[in-house]
Amino acid sequence: MCGIVGYVGQRQAVEVVLDGLRRLEYRGYDSAGVALVAGGALGLAKKAGKLANLESALGDAVLPESTCGIGHTRWATHGVPSDRNAHPHPSADGRIALIHNGIIENFGQLRGELEADGVQFASETDTEVAAQLLGREYALDGDLTEAMTRACARLEGAFTLLAVAADDPDTVVGARRNSPLVVGVGEGEYFLASDVAAFIAYTTDAIELGQDQIVTIGRGGIAIRDFGGDPSEGRPYKVDWDITAAEKGGYDTFMRKEINEQPTAVADTLRGRIDESGQIVLDEVRMSDQDFRDIDKVFIIACGTSYHAGLVTKYAIEHWTRIPCEVELSSEFRYRDPVLDRSTLVISISQSGETMDTLMAVRHAKDQKARVLSISNTVGSTIPRESDAVLYTRAGIEVAVASTKAFLTQLAACYLVGLHLAQTRGIMYADEVKAVLDELVATPDKIATLLKDMEPVRELARESAAFGRVLFIGRHVGYPVALEGALKLKELAYIHAEGFAAGELKHGPISLIDDGTPVIAIVPSPRGRSLLHDKIVSNIQEVKARGAKVIAVCEDGDDITGVHADHVIATPASPTLLAPLLTAVPLQEFAAELATALGKDIDQPRNLAKSVTVE
Repeated sequence: MCGIVGYVGQRQAVEVVLDGLRRLEYRGYDSAGVALVAGGALGLAKKAGKLANLESALGDAVLPESTCGIGHTRWATHGVPSDRNAHPHPSADGRIALIHNGIIENFGQLRGELEADGVQFASETDTEVAAQLLGREYALDGDLTEAMTRACARLEGAFTLLAVAADDPDTVVGARRNSPLVVGVGEGEYFLASDVAAFIAYTTDAIELGQDQIVTIGRGGIAIRDFGGDPSEGRPYKVDWDITAAEKGGYDTFMRKEINEQPTAVADTLRGRIDESGQIVLDEVRMSDQDFRDIDKVFIIACGTSYHAGLVTKYAIEHWTRIPCEVELSSEFRYRDPVLDRSTLVISISQSGETMDTLMAVRHAKDQKARVLSISNTVGSTIPRESDAVLYTRAGIEVAVASTKAFLTQLAACYLVGLHLAQTRGIMYADEVKAVLDELVATPDKIATLLKDMEPVRELARESAAFGRVLFIGRHVGYPVALEGALKLKELAYIHAEGFAAGELKHGPISLIDDGTPVIAIVPSPRGRSLLHDKIVSNIQEVKARGAKVIAVCEDGDDITGVHADHVIATPASPTLLAPLLTAVPLQEFAAELATALGKDIDQPRNLAKSVTVE
């Protein structure tokens, strides 16, 4: 979602802000802008489209040299992408400039009130309402922090706000509610951003802000207060990755780089998760072993790719623990009034830890007294902070919008949670848990082996690019992998791609098959679950009989599938429940190559944002 940067220091603010916005491009955006403060005046520049458009506008504009400024990349929610709807938005008197991430839910009421006072609006956005409200409050006493405090008391919804004032050239004030904002602390310089990536080139010292806090950065330092105006504190921490982690490392795209980082990311997620007594270790646990033993039902809540990880996890949890498990889209969870109590465990999965749908679902679960365990890649983010337990995925930064290594590390973390439940409840013996863990630990090497020979997958993708649609089928844990493969293709190539439970084909979807339709089948191991394998081989024969071109993702050595499929992508042998860690990988590569063949930007697909921080 929107990228936000603020700076006060000795450097030229425009350079720092633009550099930060470039590092936040992965979040997705449709316009960009900056506001600089110098000589008692504000200099604004903003343009629809990519940062290059803004940089071109800055070259033509006469903006003051300044060491204080704010910048923004917008992902449209209120108002179409356009120059006038781009941020920053000035107040009516031109003394205030404001940027915003989120949605202000009572903007209509506030806009009516301001218009009744004679304010004329220049945009269609809810953000300008906040700018005009802040401008009115600032006119009362000329104190930007106090004005922000009063303005926030009027706002409802989810928001991060940053503002500067024309006659206060050394101050940026920020506020957050249900939307990310972090402080960077350098040598005589300070940063505000929606993500530490924005300032990692300058400092690794950061301060995590809490809910409903206002922060003021200036040459004198940092001051934090709550929305009531009382002094407050943030949590200092060190960023444990450097600027090179946000660069391509020799690959042509971030997505290619991140696909190839998956063996390391999964290994890091698994590393050190077993203590000396053989117990699985969660990062932060405010639940006792008895709490886990009392669990009699599990809900998994997530969105998008994380939802698919949850669907795989359902199979593992129910098999290992015998506890009923449901998987819900976060955006639907609280609206259907689910039955939750103290014996319910809600597992939330969110890469950013700030996904608004999931955050609201977590809060609903907490209100119903359920216990919440979160899977996240972002230390100190809102969802983990508000949960009873958290397991961090250690994937490192993922710049490409379409998730790859985040998905695999979420699977790895979810497997650990399932095993922890089984172990704590005494459903699995220690040696049984160890056997699964040994298989898990061996998986990163298998992923690395698989990635060594992706050219046949790329060739199949290029051959399929001309058809215009691809169908995916799977059974058991192969079904969520089919859904994920289809999602990747939709995200990157903008073509019709659907994933189906293979057994459902004859109940309708088989009508989509005609001559040459590419169908990718996720085939389970022929070992152990032979009936499941036989069933999907039958499904392959069904679509082949109707003209489909079948690409089978199957276990190395599966000669039966090889006889019936047109093409085979072989993956290393793995236990059925763990197979998605392998079978998802060629689907990522397939989607990336097909989209590349169609000339698409696979790092920044249209209309998508990396972190969805509005509901």
